[in-house]
Amino acid sequence: MKKAVQEEVPPMLVFDQVDFAYRRGQPVLRQLSFDIRQGEFVAIIGANGSGKSTIAKLMNGLLLPRAGEVRLGALSTLKRQDLVSIREQAGLVFQNPDDQFITASVLDEVVFGLENLRVPRTAMLSRATRALQAVHMEDYMDAAPHQLSGGQKQRVAVAAVLAMEPSILILDEATSMLDPQGRQDLLQVMRMLHQQGLTIIHITHHMDEVLPSDRVLLLSRGELAFDGTPSGLFSSVSMTEHQLAPPFAVRLFQALGLDAPLHAEWKETIRTLWSTHCRM
Repeated sequence: MKKAVQEEVPPMLVFDQVDFAYRRGQPVLRQLSFDIRQGEFVAIIGANGSGKSTIAKLMNGLLLPRAGEVRLGALSTLKRQDLVSIREQAGLVFQNPDDQFITASVLDEVVFGLENLRVPRTAMLSRATRALQAVHMEDYMDAAPHQLSGGQKQRVAVAAVLAMEPSILILDEATSMLDPQGRQDLLQVMRMLHQQGLTIIHITHHMDEVLPSDRVLLLSRGELAFDGTPSGLFSSVSMTEHQLAPPFAVRLFQALGLDAPLHAEWKETIRTLWSTHCRM
């Protein structure tokens, strides 16, 4: 299957024959192998229990493989001395932003990780300001996180990760608790960050959110069932067999008897349809 980023670009993140289980005899991932290259926007999808969130934690070194290896550049999660650097470079945003908030203001939340790294105060404030500007939350520096809307909280969670200046941004079901407008806002932030060169890994169960990605990884029972473009996924894979439903835009065009609208010339049409659907 053709990948969006050319093969000659060196792998940035590598899963090499990774096995993982929370309980003995109940594997979650089985000999999982794939790589992600710098600048890709990758969506990871799959039914509940397919291993999506486990993959996110393995990428960040919060979980360690039972067999195989996860590498980020020259770093490996098998090397204890590499774990701190991996967690700095692989920024992870969780499903519920409230689980990440521990301070009284937005600014304190964004600089918290930098304080732990003993970043000088001037550099710390500069990085926090840039991160909040990137997600359009610079006007809320003094606000209490618990007073923000769901979408605003999630953008602050993204800013806290961006302030660490990661090489990869991993979002683990980060839109699942948001209303349609919050989802749309966060996806716009993702696209903007990707356009600026950041590698994005978006783990989601919303099939509509797959459409803007360069590449899709479909998990099924802990194994990789598909690795390719969104157009390849929706034209060659039965979503119902994987307990998933095609996106609204694809269902619409299929109902009209047309091919899946995922060629380059349809990109803007897809985004318009998706935005309209989210606001309904």
